[in-house]
Amino acid sequence: MRTVSVTGHGEARVEPDSAVVRVAAIHRANGVADALEGADSAARQVIATAGAFTTPERIATSSVQIWSDHDQQGNPAGFRARHALIVRCDDVATAGGLLSALADNVGDRLEVEGVSLEVADQAAGLWAAREAAYADAVERATHLATRAGTELGEPQEVVEGGMSSGPVRQAKLMAEPVSLAPGETVLASRVTVTFQLR
Repeated sequence: MRTVSVTGHGEARVEPDSAVVRVAAIHRANGVADALEGADSAARQVIATAGAFTTPERIATSSVQIWSDHDQQGNPAGFRARHALIVRCDDVATAGGLLSALADNVGDRLEVEGVSLEVADQAAGLWAAREAAYADAVERATHLATRAGTELGEPQEVVEGGMSSGPVRQAKLMAEPVSLAPGETVLASRVTVTFQLR
């Protein structure tokens, strides 16, 4: 039995509907204990503020660091402590409100690492991408069968390749009030199909 195997590719463009906010509470002091205490105080303020925008289980510490600080001449200048946190928000607008509130409540001890815009429920988008990938496989196989002087038969095997999403959108942070433009991201699917040739 003659067969032909092709790989189809499909994409679906969707608008991000959730956000991951990465921030850090920082504090400089002459001593290690004071630096750590200041960063911890700022981190508690971050957590309290974030609690008004999302649930506690969606607020997490990602790292706590402390290191020696130096002035412009390279001389020792105390210590700097940094408490990094990740806050997950259910929608993009909430993330914008959170950033504004953090700027107000934490002030100069706040460091914003970035905001990643994501698609929380990818099921519908991946379904559409998978449909497009299969249609692309049929089109490719039909073209090859025609070039070989035969016709495309029934599918014999279907193997789904790795599904992926496009680059995570990094939102640009603007002056208060913070506006986040969701734009769109790409969900992709790959399907390999083996068809019988008549």
